[in-house]
Amino acid sequence: MTQPPAPPPGSVPHPRPRSRRDLFVAFTLLALQGFGGVLPVVQREMVERRRWMTQEDFVEEWAVAQTMPGPNVVNLSIVIGNRYFGVSGALAALAGMLLVPSLVVLALATVYAQFSDNPRVAGALRGMGAVTAGMIAATGIKLAATLTRHPLPLPVTATLAGLAIVALAALRLPMPGVLAVVGGIGCVLTWRRLTP
Repeated sequence: MTQPPAPPPGSVPHPRPRSRRDLFVAFTLLALQGFGGVLPVVQREMVERRRWMTQEDFVEEWAVAQTMPGPNVVNLSIVIGNRYFGVSGALAALAGMLLVPSLVVLALATVYAQFSDNPRVAGALRGMGAVTAGMIAATGIKLAATLTRHPLPLPVTATLAGLAIVALAALRLPMPGVLAVVGGIGCVLTWRRLTP
């Protein structure tokens, strides 16, 4: 896991979390906002609101989080916490992502068990699913803008992204295999492009 790169000379450094407590609070608030899909909330908070990361940094860390086993957003909190404060930062961000939201989920599960037969509750949950899908699509569109600054030409990165989408969504191939093949091709092509 990488440490934040030093800013170029003469540039204004990005703000950063002041402490592990700052990380804990930030990720607790993020997790409480993101029912059903916290990625769009994390991207907005980390990149646009708090400006702890650039869009490119976020995409790189998100790519690392997706290659690790476990929930991607939880992995991302660990990667971001580690980025600023090492292992203790990773633990603080992880605790923020899981502690209070777990208590909320337990409380909601208790309430849901009593009202699950109500058609209004089922309708509300379907509506939340649609909103979550829209938020994830909007985040994908925002993150796609970073492809124009990738070392590979845009048609190549778009083709790789399209191959991954077809393999996962249409062919329903296992994600580890798609990551290994399509991601491996992307890594090799990028490495060859960056090698003098």
